Amino acid sequence: MIKVAFFAEMMIEDFDGASRTMFQLINRIDREKFEFFFIYGTGPIQIGQFHSLRIPSFHIPFNRNYTLAVPAIAQKNIRKQLNKFQPDVIHIATPSMLGNYALQYAKKHEIPTISIYHTHFISYIDYYLKKTPFLINPTKKQFIKQTVRFYNKCSKVYIPSKTIQKELTSIGIHPERLTLWQRGIDTKLFSPQKKDIRYIRKITQNKKPNILFVSRLEWEKNLTTLIDIYQRCGVLAMDCNFIVVGDGTAKTACMDQMPEAHFLGKRSHKELAKIYASATVFLFPSITETYGNVVIEAMASGLPCITADQGGSSDFIQDAINGFKCEAQNADEYVVRIQQLINDKGLRKQIKKSALEYSKQYNWQHLANTYFDDLVESAGIPRSSGKEYQSA
Repeated sequence: MIKVAFFAEMMIEDFDGASRTMFQLINRIDREKFEFFFIYGTGPIQIGQFHSLRIPSFHIPFNRNYTLAVPAIAQKNIRKQLNKFQPDVIHIATPSMLGNYALQYAKKHEIPTISIYHTHFISYIDYYLKKTPFLINPTKKQFIKQTVRFYNKCSKVYIPSKTIQKELTSIGIHPERLTLWQRGIDTKLFSPQKKDIRYIRKITQNKKPNILFVSRLEWEKNLTTLIDIYQRCGVLAMDCNFIVVGDGTAKTACMDQMPEAHFLGKRSHKELAKIYASATVFLFPSITETYGNVVIEAMASGLPCITADQGGSSDFIQDAINGFKCEAQNADEYVVRIQQLINDKGLRKQIKKSALEYSKQYNWQHLANTYFDDLVESAGIPRSSGKEYQSA
């Protein structure tokens, strides 16, 4: 039995892309082979039937949807339970206070560590400090220094895209620590078969083409460019709807500046699958993604995508073959591509076909097998071949 101590800030299934990734693994744990101990800040009292320890946390001042755990308040209890559990491997979700506590414990007890690079926090600094620009560069330098120090102490770091791999090695993270581990999708859930025109027309109350944006509504998602695109489409009197799925601290501001758009808030994956498959174009100008689950979900749904040419999600797009990439803040370029796709049904069909073929390679079971095999190997047991792990 391999014992894994799993540290994360938040353990809320389907909360965001990072949580969906974690639970894709958690829901596949073979309890005959692995014993997990979850230590986290926000979430249910217990994760499934696993040993769980929820510790005090606080809301992040500039984004109250997220919390940070405070291990210092509960370190005596954490240490006592970890010593009793005696983990073979430690999984660390985030380079936070809790993540650093886990890393220090691992180093002290010579326990191998695995981390998944979920969030490209460095790219958020420009957005959160835009009102104090003189702080941006010194903050970035300090943050980069801490990021490099943290990940260079981890045994293995999963990174979701080649773009992020290049960025991390360029700031000084040792390339031998980094392993390309792209995320998967449920291709049975996200599929062109979920198309439901009546459903989407009930939302819009018309038959116009639909431009879809799906994301947390936070400014680091390049929402200023989204708003600019919407307003330029209005100036051009383009006969289309904008549909926005997601919630966040910037929602009210977006609604004020996109008054005719349809804001749907958070939707279940079942509803989202229908919205993807029934829309006309998927628009995603965010440049802060490590991966961009929503882009590959849209592609698997047969929805042509227009993305920024930066960030992890840009790796999915072969320009003018399975989608379009635009200069990140160039609203006019996005508008031209939107017009192209709305007006050219043949182009939409061609891109849909290429996108569907491309999306088939993202299989969660294969990725989960890699993760569990790496846990086995990290614990000092030879890697198996062709092994599938299923939850017990």
